[in-house]
Amino acid sequence: MDTSVHTLSALFEQLGLASSHEAIEQFINTHKLFSDDVLLHEASFWNDSQAAFLRDAITNDSDWAEVVDELNNSLHA
Repeated sequence: MDTSVHTLSALFEQLGLASSHEAIEQFINTHKLFSDDVLLHEASFWNDSQAAFLRDAITNDSDWAEVVDELNNSLHA
């Protein structure tokens, strides 16, 4: 059972990305999704396993869904 705290930093670690506050800010600032038609997991900057994780988190309403939604909102802002 996964008992870790699901934060944006933990999500970035789960995705294999740098997870410091500065790294997350830089990622969000350089990976904007300008169209609401582009779903988060369909963005071209994810590899296959990252995209699958993000898709499954939302589709299955997993423990990660809330923080994945937070990332989605940040990238679409």
